[in-house]
Amino acid sequence: MQSLFGPLMVLAFCLSQALRDVYFAHVFQGVSFFALILLAFAPSTVFFGLVAAWQDRSAFARLRQHGGTLLAMNVTTALAWTSYFFALSNLEPSIVNTIHSGIGPLTVIALALMGSPLAGAGLPGRAALAMQGGSIATLIALAAVTLAGQSGIAQVTVNMAVALALICISGSAITISHLYAKRMHEAGFNAAMVTASRYVFIMIAASAAMIWRGDFGAVASVPQAVWLGLAGALLIALPLYALQIGIAHSSQFTAHVIRSLGPVFVFALEQIDPRISFSWPVLILILAYSFFAISANLAHGWRK
Repeated sequence: MQSLFGPLMVLAFCLSQALRDVYFAHVFQGVSFFALILLAFAPSTVFFGLVAAWQDRSAFARLRQHGGTLLAMNVTTALAWTSYFFALSNLEPSIVNTIHSGIGPLTVIALALMGSPLAGAGLPGRAALAMQGGSIATLIALAAVTLAGQSGIAQVTVNMAVALALICISGSAITISHLYAKRMHEAGFNAAMVTASRYVFIMIAASAAMIWRGDFGAVASVPQAVWLGLAGALLIALPLYALQIGIAHSSQFTAHVIRSLGPVFVFALEQIDPRISFSWPVLILILAYSFFAISANLAHGWRK
C-alpha cells in the first residue's frame, strides 16, 4: 500500500483538476476572475502560512536571502493563473487543460535549447523529441478545431483567440514557476512554506484590479464568498500540495503518465455542463495528446 501512496496522490490531483476546471468554468460565467483569484488563494495562503510557521518559524526570515527566486516564482505564478482563468472563462475546459499541460514539456525543451540552468538535465533523446512533435501537432489541431467552431462551445468569439494565446503563456509560466519552486525546495523550504509564499503577488494584483474596477466582481453575498474561497482552497492550493507529495513518493515516469491522462478526466466531467456539447474531434485529439505524452515519457525513461 505504501508503494501506491505517491501514485494515488498524483491521481487525486488529476481528478481534482477535472473538478476545478469544470466547476470554475461554470462559476466564471457570473463572477469576475479577479474576485475569484483573491477568494481562491487568500484562504490557502493563510492556512499554509500558519502551517509553515508551526513547522519552522525561522523559514520566514530566510526568505529574504532568496528574494530573486521568490519574486520570480510569484510573478510567473501570477501570470500563469490569471492567463489560465481567462482562458477557462472563454474556452472548453478540456482544451484549456490539454494545451496548458502540453506546453509545459515544450517549455523545458526551449529552456534547454537556450542553455538555461532551470532546464536541469538538458534535451531528451530523439524518440522523445519525436513524440513531443506529435504533441505539438495535436495542440495546434485543438486550436484549429476551436477557431473552426467544432469544439464543445460552437460559437466562436474574439476572446477565444486571445484565450488560446494566453493558455500557451499560462503553460509556460506555470512550468517556470514550478522550476523556481524546486529551487526553493532545494534551498531548504518545505512544501507548506513554498505554497504560502507563491501566491502573494497574484493576490496583490487581483486586489488592485478589483479596486480599479470599483466592485467585488459580482459576488452576491458573504456566504457565496466563503464558499468560493473554500472551493479555491480545496480545488487549487490543496491539490497542488498533494501533487508535490505525490511526486516525492512516485517514480518520475509514473507521475508523468498519470498526469498525461488529466485532460481525459476533464473531458469526461465537462459533459455535465449544459453549455458544452460532446465533440468527437476534441475527444480524438485529447486521446492523441495523451498517447504522445505517455510515449514521450516512456521513450525518455527507456533512454535513461
